[in-house]
Amino acid sequence: MRSWFLPLVCLLPFSTAVAQTSSTQHAASVQSSDLRYIIVLSRHGVRSPTGKAAQYDRYSTGAWPHWPVEPGYLTPHGFQLMQLFGAYDRVEFAAEGLLQSTGCSDAARITFYADSDQRTRETGKALAAGLMPGCDLPITALPEGTNDPLFHPHPDPQDHAAAAALAKAAIAGRIGDDPSSITQAYRQQIAYLDHILATCGTASPDKPARTSLFDIPATLTTGTGDHLADLKGPLYTASTLSENLLLEYTEGMDTANVGWGCVHRAELESLMQLHAAAVDFSQRTPVIARAQAENLLDVIRLSLQQASSGKSISGAKGKPSDRALFLIGHDTNIENIAGALNLTWIIDGRRDDTPPGGALLFELRQQRSSHRYFVSLYYTAQTLDQMRIAAPLTAANPPTRVAVFIPGCSQSDMSCPLPVFLHLLELMPNP
Repeated sequence: MRSWFLPLVCLLPFSTAVAQTSSTQHAASVQSSDLRYIIVLSRHGVRSPTGKAAQYDRYSTGAWPHWPVEPGYLTPHGFQLMQLFGAYDRVEFAAEGLLQSTGCSDAARITFYADSDQRTRETGKALAAGLMPGCDLPITALPEGTNDPLFHPHPDPQDHAAAAALAKAAIAGRIGDDPSSITQAYRQQIAYLDHILATCGTASPDKPARTSLFDIPATLTTGTGDHLADLKGPLYTASTLSENLLLEYTEGMDTANVGWGCVHRAELESLMQLHAAAVDFSQRTPVIARAQAENLLDVIRLSLQQASSGKSISGAKGKPSDRALFLIGHDTNIENIAGALNLTWIIDGRRDDTPPGGALLFELRQQRSSHRYFVSLYYTAQTLDQMRIAAPLTAANPPTRVAVFIPGCSQSDMSCPLPVFLHLLELMPNP
């Protein structure tokens, strides 16, 4: 036994020491600098499922619960959660000296830009209302139903076939060119969800027999529109249904309506591995991630450059005098950027999860001694239980927040020199 146990025991203190050193260096770097500007790339808040219940009923014995809004819309509870997040942001930004703690004097130095969907526009309104109550911060967005290429880029029609073929090949190269291999790799987790769907809830007398997740064909095809490739099958349907269960929980539904009374926090955390796995292949595969994140990364790069130079730059969002830029999009936008930059994190006990309202924070900081700029990257989100009960966010009960290392840029103190980061983003466009 000692042949394997002793090296492990010796490794643990060393690993802990390395982690503590990195954390100490990061804290020192932040404390010796000033926050000058921040970009908040946020997912929308808690919404209803994007499809109608009939689309999901075929896979379950029981009927899925009723929602108070149309499919895919931000709920009143979701609005409240994002308002709480905005209020917490104000406290944090004020503590850093970025904004005044109260009043509307800084309203002209904040830009909100949202995707055109109801859930993203309303999320922007909620964040703004929490950040600066009564200040009527404008939320810029294209008309509802209009595709916004910042959040959903479409390849040029002449290039789409080649881009789609490359995306399909990139996924195929990760799964042994066999879509059914994903089902085998995640069979245990899929079976767990399939059991819940089969045994929980009560079927109405006229309800047809359910379709097992394992009866869904696994396929990989080239995509259309902003979908470069479509990977379908048991894992991807399981991912959607697991996300719906997450939404029930974070919406604060009665326990009986969260997975028909069978899904609690522990079960939910296990099931969310299905969503993370599906997104990893469909959104984080580098060829796909770079193509779909290219426009957002360009705006982030130009906006950071504008803020640091104090000069207007074409393509940037907001004004050179801005202190904050809020970009309100979707989990896919965050996942694409993570895939393009090779980012990863663990938050609230889950790896690479992007729950409702979660955000990537790009902090532009200036060192007091050298006056040089650097970027610090974080991921932040409310915990599942904070969302469930709409808990106020305070210093004693903050949202979770973790520093994110940027490969090819971050130093040992987690800081990334601004020129290096800008150069890194310039190299990101899909080949």
